[in-house]
Amino acid sequence: MDDPQILDLIKELVVRLLSPTGSPSRIAADELPRALRFAHRLLSSCMAPSIAPDELAMAESIKRQMASSGRSSEALAFADLHTKLSARSAAPGAIRNRWALLYLLKSLSDSRRRETLPTSPANIGLPALPLDPQPSHQSPTAAKKFLPPSGGILLVSKDPENIREIALREYADLVMDESEATESAIVRDILFVCQGIDGRYVRFDKMANCYDLPESLKLPRAMKTMVRKLCELGWLFRKVRGFITESMSCFPAEEIGTVGQAFCSALQDELSDYYKLLAVLESHSSNPIPTPGSISGVPGNYLSMRRLQVWLAEPTVRMRLMAVLVDGCRALRGGAMAGAIHEQAHHGDPLVQDFMGRLLLRACSPLFEMVRSWVLEGELEDMFSEFFIQSQAVKAEALWQEGYQIQAAMLPSFISPSLAQRILRTGKSINFLKVCCEDTGWAAAASEAAAHVGKTTRRGGIVYGETDALEALVVEAAKRIDSHLLNVIHKHYRFKDHCLAIKRYLLLGQGDFVQYLMDIVGPELSEPANTISSFQLAGLLETAIRASNAQYDDHDILDRLKVKMMEHSDGDRGWDVFSLEYDARVPLDTVFTAIVMKKYLKIFNFLWKLRRVEHALLGVWKMMKPNSIISCIFTKEGASVKTQFVSILRRCQVLWNEMNHFVTNFQYYIMFEVLEVSWAHFSEEMDAARDLDDLLAAHDKYLNSIVEKSLLGERSLGVFKILFDLFDLILRFRSHAERWFESIFELQQRGRGKSRTKNKEHGSWLDGGRKAIMQQAGQFLKLMSEDLDKIAKEYSASLDAFIYQLPMQQHVDLKFLLFRLDFTEYYTRLSPSK
Repeated sequence: MDDPQILDLIKELVVRLLSPTGSPSRIAADELPRALRFAHRLLSSCMAPSIAPDELAMAESIKRQMASSGRSSEALAFADLHTKLSARSAAPGAIRNRWALLYLLKSLSDSRRRETLPTSPANIGLPALPLDPQPSHQSPTAAKKFLPPSGGILLVSKDPENIREIALREYADLVMDESEATESAIVRDILFVCQGIDGRYVRFDKMANCYDLPESLKLPRAMKTMVRKLCELGWLFRKVRGFITESMSCFPAEEIGTVGQAFCSALQDELSDYYKLLAVLESHSSNPIPTPGSISGVPGNYLSMRRLQVWLAEPTVRMRLMAVLVDGCRALRGGAMAGAIHEQAHHGDPLVQDFMGRLLLRACSPLFEMVRSWVLEGELEDMFSEFFIQSQAVKAEALWQEGYQIQAAMLPSFISPSLAQRILRTGKSINFLKVCCEDTGWAAAASEAAAHVGKTTRRGGIVYGETDALEALVVEAAKRIDSHLLNVIHKHYRFKDHCLAIKRYLLLGQGDFVQYLMDIVGPELSEPANTISSFQLAGLLETAIRASNAQYDDHDILDRLKVKMMEHSDGDRGWDVFSLEYDARVPLDTVFTAIVMKKYLKIFNFLWKLRRVEHALLGVWKMMKPNSIISCIFTKEGASVKTQFVSILRRCQVLWNEMNHFVTNFQYYIMFEVLEVSWAHFSEEMDAARDLDDLLAAHDKYLNSIVEKSLLGERSLGVFKILFDLFDLILRFRSHAERWFESIFELQQRGRGKSRTKNKEHGSWLDGGRKAIMQQAGQFLKLMSEDLDKIAKEYSASLDAFIYQLPMQQHVDLKFLLFRLDFTEYYTRLSPSK
């Protein structure tokens, strides 16, 4: 306050307050300087009031105080003056801080209602300007000294008799009379309880499972309530420390695991900081607690219960969090424990988030080390079964499918299922390369991935909170290792060449080989199955390979092709048990598993029977074509027999044409619209595959497509049975045709032989012998006609049923088969079921 104008105004205000008449001559010589110094010190103070600066609230408080004291008219006058003062706020020189002025006036008025101030001239202060014009009830001495005749002025000074301190001492004595224990003793007990130790008064009650005071101890109710509240920290500490002690002493160690050990270590570090705080509080507790009203000579770092409550507020929050984690993780291990801790980290309080982040950083470090070791080295360092990937001992061919699985219970919530699958596949790829492919090139790919991700990782590794770094490492490692794996599969192990070989030999795509094989093994396969030698069939297979273009294939592929005789029962023929198999070997047997090869065997048997039916029809055609010469044996005596034979031969030819039409179109559908189209799609997906799982999925799709389109699926069992009935009828027709034409050929030979002999020696016996042959031929043709009619009817019924069932199949390609078989709607019009 260096402004002379302000100093003059303050002096004028002090003079007016000290002198009722406003005359400075009536003021004592030394009274004015002391009052001015006090006023300057008071106005220069930086102390701020404990209430918010609200002008309207302060004005309302003054009005309510006046109205409650019975001065309503003065309250209205004050309101009018305050309104006028507020209206002049925009005028030059107007008072800006009106709230401070109102607060000052109210404080001066309120001070008049307190105890009489000291009369020592050395401690004299500024008088108060009361709102109440009537003097308060004070001692006569104080009234004579400090109250002017009619000005209503009360001097502000210190109580000379320390009445306030005396009252506070009396209050402290009253509190001590109600307590059997001092506050210092209770504070020391609470500090003991915070360390899990029973105090002198506060002890642990096992029945109630809490720390409490004895019922007989005499203490104020407020103090007991505060003690119970502060003792919560000790109860929480006891739970956390008990968990740590119990976990670290677990035997065997798999009951807690490495994640649990890391979690306990993190909790122990937090308790170490907590112990440091308690040590500081212990040192403060040795200082005496000042009694109310007497603070002189007492150090400021004493520890009372209220101060202890403030000190322990934040540790209680942390200990409560640790206790919640302890309860939630007691029965968990590994990834499940890390996930449970992570769930508690979702909190809006930054303090809680920081605390949980530190705990998770420590607790999850073993888990992230397992992930790093798995995706970069293929090593599963999981001694206590706490990782979310589990291994089991299997054969090499089952390593990819069954060797490693995800344990859903151990998958922490901060790792998504898709990321977990990618982590699983990356480690599997490394192990597949090491075990099945005997390859070491994966190490370079893993090192490149780690180096690439290490440049962008802040901490040089993957830790909790670095989810982006974890995902980047897994993605980069998976991309490089999967690419290397597919390169090994395609180039070193020639996966596509083997798939093509299976298509050519097991799926009968190599036409000349299949035709030659069927020709040379046909006589052998017509024999009973239990009389056929596998070694002889293997030799015939080798002959078929050498006699066809298959001889130019790679020897490694041809060596894998073998003859397989399936299990057979009495009455089975060689046709029923013959099949081919392909030895895939490691590592291709990961794709061509036993289940997959069983499907290939099923398809081969179906295609083999289809080719057998085609081969049978070709044999019937070969028998029927040269039989036109048989008519020469029928002379004039056998004209009727000749007519009957020509009719039967024509009907036989018609039935053969129908069967050939069905077999030809069905075979075209299988070989081109099923096998070739499926292979084209498989080749495209094979080239687009990014990892071994994609390759396996593409192959399964290819194989399932063939099964479904070929009516070999479970949904096509009905129509498949009808189809095999048609095949059996065609084979039956072939068998009957062989017997028919063999008998006709025998009659022909007999007729020719008797005619030549008797023509030379006994000319008259020739006619009689020819008539007997004609009679036998007539009877035979009659039986032949009956058998032909029976086969034709059964075939027609089965074919109608097959065509009727085709539209009910779900695969769209079967509609094209129906169109090819019945493009003129001939069977549709004839079918009685439609």
